Formats: sequence, structure tokens, C-alpha cells
Amino acid sequence: MSMKANVKAINGSVLREIELPAVFDEAYRPDLIKRAVLAYQSENYQAYGADKYAGLRTSAEGWGSKRGESKIPRIKNGSRGAKVPQTKGGHPAHAPKVEKVFVEKINKKEKAKAIRSAIAATANTELVTARGHKFEGEAAIVVEDAFESIAKTAEVIKALVALGVGADLERAKLSKKIRAGRGKTRGRKYKQAVSVLVVTADKFVAANNIAGIDCVPVTELNANLLAPGCDAGRLTVWTEAAVKKLGEGA
Repeated sequence: MSMKANVKAINGSVLREIELPAVFDEAYRPDLIKRAVLAYQSENYQAYGADKYAGLRTSAEGWGSKRGESKIPRIKNGSRGAKVPQTKGGHPAHAPKVEKVFVEKINKKEKAKAIRSAIAATANTELVTARGHKFEGEAAIVVEDAFESIAKTAEVIKALVALGVGADLERAKLSKKIRAGRGKTRGRKYKQAVSVLVVTADKFVAANNIAGIDCVPVTELNANLLAPGCDAGRLTVWTEAAVKKLGEGA
């Protein structure tokens, strides 16, 4: 049985009712969604490894036998060991290699099914609520195509509030905090809650500066955007054109 949703104007009033594409009836598969998200994230891991000559930049040599001392290399004009792993500042044993492959693979059909399942989860009110999103009415939110012509961020916020997701925008805005731990010095000082995902037919940039929001054309949807943290059911606003494009097999 096909799902139906109301198409709303940018002022929040209901214009008409449409039938959602069959993809919104896809079965919920959290196992596949998790695999797809982890596979996507693995492609962004940065390779790392030890310096090839770490701990070896020394003139240390062993003293040989018959001295009652171990045969480890020792620095000149001293007795401290060097070079080998069991010494302070020595070469690391079994150090990480930059050649290691971090990418996790997933079958194409499994990936496609995971994305379809994550799309269907965006219209499941129970799953969206379970993620902590705050909204009014049903989870399946479709807005008229005039939304894509909005050029100013303030007008986008006004439209989203009219669509009933204003509370979620406020939740994300107030959630920003400084990360605990070492990550503060590694380019990820702040943590920010995820809010609305805006899916359009074409590229839309007016909402890029709103806290917690992601904007993406329907042709560029992926599991990581639809299910951040492997948890499906992200609060999503679809434009009518995007829904139509999705039904055509975008």
C-alpha cells in the first residue's frame, strides 16, 4: 500500500495530497544501513604510519659479548640503549603501515537497498522521534517547489518553522559544545547535533549556514546523510520535485 503525504506551501498551509513513491514502502533494515554508513565513512579515513627511519637516526653500536652486558646497540660515549624496540626512543615494533587499506566494501545491491531503507525510515514517525528530533505532525514532510527558489537564509528558516520543524532547529542550535578530549586540537573542537536534511531536485545553498542542517540534491543522497551515526530516521524535508524525481528512479 502506497504512502501519502500532504504538500505544504512555504507558509505551512496544505496545498494538496500526493502519493509517495514505492521506495517509501521499503522494509526497515538497520543492519544494512549500518554497513552502508560505515563503508561510506571508511572512505574518508586518513592513512597513517610510522616514519621509516624512526629511532634509527643514531650512531649506536653494540658492545659485543664478554662484557656482562646485553648486546643491544648503545649510543657512543654512553651506555644507554638505542635503535631496537625494547629501548627508550628506539624503532617501534610492528608500527602501523601507510599501506594498510581502511576501506570497507559493500555489495552494490546491498548498498542500494540500504539507501532505499534509510529513505523509507525518514517517513516513519516512530523512528524519527526515536532519534530525538522535534517536529509537528507527520514525519513525511513535503514542501512546494517554490522552496527551492528561496535565496536568503532568514527566509529558509521562516519557511522551515512554518513547516513545523522550528523546534528541531532550535535544538540543534543550542547543542553546540566543546568536545571533551584530544580531538579539540585536531580540527574537531566542537560537537553539533544533527538536525533537518533538506532534499531538493537541484542544488540548493540558501540553508547551508543553518546549524545542523544538510542540503543535498536527491541524486546525491547517501546512507551517511540519511542515517547519521548509523541511526536511521533523520528528520527530512522533501521538495515536491525531489519526490517526483525519486519516483522516476533518481
